[in-house]
Amino acid sequence: MSIPTTMKAVVVEQTGGPEVLQFQTSYPVPTPKNGELLVSNGISGVNYIDTYFRTGLYASPKPEVLGREGAGIVKAIGPNVSGFQVGDRVAWLTTGGYAEYTAVPADRTVHIPDGVSDETCMSAFLSGLTVLSFVKETYAVQKGDWVLVHAAAGGAGFLMTQILKSIGAKVIGTAGGPEKCALVKGLGADVVIDYRSEEGKKWVKKVKEATDGRGVDVVYDSVGKDTWEGSLEAVKRKGTIVWFGNASGPVPPIPLPKLSPKCVKIARPTLFGYIETREEFEFYTNELFQLLSSGELKTKVHKVYPLEEVAQAHIDLEGRKTTGKLLLKP
Repeated sequence: MSIPTTMKAVVVEQTGGPEVLQFQTSYPVPTPKNGELLVSNGISGVNYIDTYFRTGLYASPKPEVLGREGAGIVKAIGPNVSGFQVGDRVAWLTTGGYAEYTAVPADRTVHIPDGVSDETCMSAFLSGLTVLSFVKETYAVQKGDWVLVHAAAGGAGFLMTQILKSIGAKVIGTAGGPEKCALVKGLGADVVIDYRSEEGKKWVKKVKEATDGRGVDVVYDSVGKDTWEGSLEAVKRKGTIVWFGNASGPVPPIPLPKLSPKCVKIARPTLFGYIETREEFEFYTNELFQLLSSGELKTKVHKVYPLEEVAQAHIDLEGRKTTGKLLLKP
């Protein structure tokens, strides 16, 4: 099977704004090393974490091709790889997705089942695995729990709301604007708060009212700087706050005595801590694909951007203008 020597890719040579995303047409195609596959990407995911590596909030070596996930066809196989063949349709988690080809670790790659399209897979892959592990392990959500989900119309929030409702939790979702709030309500959220409205500015009060003054059992907060103080107020005594994103900026250092009055627990998880072993990775991917295949988990794609328009994708994502998942077509 013929493989070109160069490809289209988006390269970041230094940290900064979306302008540092350099679209190139003659970037070298990687050669799969020991334990790796070469995948021709049909579609790649754009995630908020990509902006953290671009800006330097999360450190990573430069130059760098961003993109933490992709789906496509195996084109070549490196040494010491079993279970895959050239021509297999796969999804992967590593880095380098803003490109036509990516060399990926075989142990971070899975076959996409028939009946699940590449686009459907990518609209839920990294985000869906994140959500499943967080609601099962970071805080094991139980039927009847009150759960506050910030950015409930975003890529992770859209999936989390559905999965929480399938467990039987009572969900309070925050979102910005009537359209996003209607979307979240349509997913089954029990209470939806438009934080951009005049009433929504007092969202902590609304949360307390919905829970009869008690507060929520758990907060899933991917917003960070703008919501962290309110999240501490909104959580119940002996409740849990799960911070997993920095859409408005990172959460500042929190004095530990601030947690004492209500005996609050705080978690700052990352997906990769829950899928370190192959067995863990397969457990969550199998569950995700089952939800997608059955139609129980609905996905939403905000837009599929051509690779050369990735800077606009970052602008839209950081501008909080999107609902659901942003995808790239290499």
